Amino acid sequence: MSRFLFLDASTREPGCTGNSETLARHAARSLPAAAEQLWFRLADLNLPPFVDLRHTAGSYPLPEGNLKTLLDETLAATDLVFVSPVYWFSVPSPLKTYLDHWSAWLRVPGVDFKEAMAGKRLWVIATSGNRDKAQPMFDSYRLCAEFLAMDFRPPLWGKGGAPGAVLADGEALAAARGFFAA
Repeated sequence: MSRFLFLDASTREPGCTGNSETLARHAARSLPAAAEQLWFRLADLNLPPFVDLRHTAGSYPLPEGNLKTLLDETLAATDLVFVSPVYWFSVPSPLKTYLDHWSAWLRVPGVDFKEAMAGKRLWVIATSGNRDKAQPMFDSYRLCAEFLAMDFRPPLWGKGGAPGAVLADGEALAAARGFFAA
């Protein structure tokens, strides 16, 4: 069975649905009924900053709290979906923090993170004012996927801006309907 982990990286104020989430929810409607969906809004998890212990401790302890939940759900997922608005041509800080913790998870004894990630699909659903300016972020995600031997899927992009702006992007909404079938 497919298990989709949606990681919403928006930093919009609580209760305000961002364009990337709106587009992702449109895309998720086309998933088969048997596909499990789990959604996290990363900004609400208050993830601690990543501390690089590679050259001092060498390994990391098993994470606790929300980080442990994210590790468990990341490992259990068949598909990771980065719901990622473009902020300053790059990865939003909540998702960057999550990705930084991958460095720790690679070094937690017994987790075998790199091996467990191999073959999982990585999807990106993003919005911004201009698709060309999203490319550096897409490249970053692609490189993360390649490092872990994940299957990087072509991203879904829509025109963002003020909340609800993506609803006027008919091309993006049409692409969302068949996005996960690709």
